[in-house]
Amino acid sequence: MYIAITGGGTGGHLSIAKALGNECKNQGINTLYIGSTNGQDKLWFENDKNTFDSMIFLESTPVVNRNFFGKWIALSQNIKESFKAKAEMKKHNVVACISVGGFSAATGSFGAIFGGIPFFIHEQNAYIGSLNKLLKPFAKKFFSSFDFKNTNITPYPINNEFFKKQRIRKKINTITFLGGSQGASAINHFALRVANIFKSNKIRILHQTGKNDYESIKQKYIDLGFCIADSLQNFIESNLDVFVFDFSKQMPDIMQISDFCISRSGASSLWECASNGLPTLFIPYPYAAKNHQYFNAKYLSDKNMALLYKQEDIMKIIQNENDLNTLIDSILNMNLYNISNSLLQETSPNGANIIINETMNCIKNK
Repeated sequence: MYIAITGGGTGGHLSIAKALGNECKNQGINTLYIGSTNGQDKLWFENDKNTFDSMIFLESTPVVNRNFFGKWIALSQNIKESFKAKAEMKKHNVVACISVGGFSAATGSFGAIFGGIPFFIHEQNAYIGSLNKLLKPFAKKFFSSFDFKNTNITPYPINNEFFKKQRIRKKINTITFLGGSQGASAINHFALRVANIFKSNKIRILHQTGKNDYESIKQKYIDLGFCIADSLQNFIESNLDVFVFDFSKQMPDIMQISDFCISRSGASSLWECASNGLPTLFIPYPYAAKNHQYFNAKYLSDKNMALLYKQEDIMKIIQNENDLNTLIDSILNMNLYNISNSLLQETSPNGANIIINETMNCIKNK
């Protein structure tokens, strides 16, 4: 007996696929991952022998952001590949297929529907993706941490280490800038602009730059007179000013020592910060599909659990000394204690466990 998990393309979708795959392994359930030869799917999982029991990567392709004929060509390609997914699921005796969204999910999702395999969806964002919106009527259950109509509300499936290392913040001693593994030039620019202001307030900095900008950003901190730690452990044990990194598998540890964060608002980043009790200023990636990062951050900012600034507004603020000082003052004078408490009340662990259990119960009771 297998459960198929399909979807990916980007880190946010893939992190959920990994969380669900790990939970299946914990429960002794075999898994088949159906991804794409495009996107980051193969990079994440092709050499990963621990998460899934079996994998297949198909020639799925994005449909959105194409002209009329391009959409039909992409859709036809995905439907053609879906028959390969259907055959693979039949071969593995798949009893359920869970889509985690992204264009990579098209082939596996269509294959499950065509094959009459019970089909489930997890929507990670506060704005429903195009594929998920199309396929929602075919799903046995539609899981999300955001409140949509006819939705099974579940905790966001993230690494429980973020919960284990959560804490209440009271004062900003360390601030973290997160641009994601690919980096965010706007956040990098903002960090360098305010670095000396934070230094004058005796606030230390952790900065994820992304691979492309790592060397140049690190050098700019050196040029500004900052002392650079050569590892997270070195940063923790010393009194050095900054630790600059491109990518890290120690994000729960990084968040644990952080008192405030400035970040993009992909769903995984948002819920990781929230589950850790880490107050955050979100700067959504403005070109995300359907502007979903903005709506993700708005979900928390509307509840006074986060700050939300559009990238264009941040870029204007850093050009004006008075506006910049006003923003910094608002960060330094936030009621961190109340925000941390509220964030911890908003989140709960074991999201992947709940999704897999509800999927299996639905199959048993059909």
